[in-house]
Amino acid sequence: MYTLKNIKVLVIDDSLLFREMLVKVLSSDSQIEVIAVASDPFEARDKIIETVPDVIICDVEMPKMNGIDFLRWLLPRHFFPVIMVSTINSAVFEAMGAGAVDFVEKPGVQSKDNERFAADLIQKIKAAAAVKSPPAKLAAASVKVSGNMLNNTERIIAIGASTGGTEAIFSILKSLPSGIPGIVIVQHIPPIFSRMFAERMNNQTDLHVKEAEIGDYVEEGKVLIAPGDRHMKIRKIGKRYKVECVQGDKVSGHCPSVDVLFESVAKEAGNSAIGILLTGMGHDGAKGLLSIRSKGGRTIGQDEASSIVYGMPKVAFDIGGVEMQASLENIPQVLINLLG
Repeated sequence: MYTLKNIKVLVIDDSLLFREMLVKVLSSDSQIEVIAVASDPFEARDKIIETVPDVIICDVEMPKMNGIDFLRWLLPRHFFPVIMVSTINSAVFEAMGAGAVDFVEKPGVQSKDNERFAADLIQKIKAAAAVKSPPAKLAAASVKVSGNMLNNTERIIAIGASTGGTEAIFSILKSLPSGIPGIVIVQHIPPIFSRMFAERMNNQTDLHVKEAEIGDYVEEGKVLIAPGDRHMKIRKIGKRYKVECVQGDKVSGHCPSVDVLFESVAKEAGNSAIGILLTGMGHDGAKGLLSIRSKGGRTIGQDEASSIVYGMPKVAFDIGGVEMQASLENIPQVLINLLG
């Protein structure tokens, strides 16, 4: 557990005003200390060596060297958990692929935007401070497909993730065949970025991936990702599942909440469901995964070694919600085995 003022943070951003705002925001938390600031990655290099931060906050778009190129230079030499700060830009997913552990959206002009940004960034810094090794680079796994998994519209796969989840989900989806039963996903992610994330998965996997909308049906080869500001549930109609996306208060600390999705999957799909809980800080999804297992569904939890943050899957394992633990690399094959 972190003690007073011992999460050391280095801030890299070309805007003086934004750097000053970040210092003010982060200094308001008793566990965080901004030990240095830099206007660009070149200035940051010496300060990294001098200060040895626990977490680096880095802008995506900067003069001289952008944040993605900086990651590609830094991380092969020295590992530091890096959180990207970005305007609405799909480049954040390239940054995640380059080794960043998380990202936050730059705030707008409203005071409530600043408050939301501050709370989100502080939470992500505390999660990132626990990351001691870089995200694993995984190639698409070669999975053996059983014919038994096809043509069963009552089967459904539900996935939940948080810190480190965008790349974890990508590594699973790119390994799955187009005939996989329908998949529903909650990833803790800001609004608008959830649509960009879905578009990226749609373009880079064999599956049809989209941000969920009210009225969408869960279908073979289709992946529905919860909007970044809506809870997602399913409802069974005949032998099919229809998606509902609703506004609501945070559940288990989040909206969208993995628990909300998993609880609805347990209720509506029962033993036709497979729940998968991936990397993330906190406990969201743990109780929901237990509910799926209690209703006869099968459950998989990502193991500690392959998790960026072994929080959510650990809580699920500790309360008995995880039937099988597997590394991220092996989850696609474990899933196919369960379906077959």
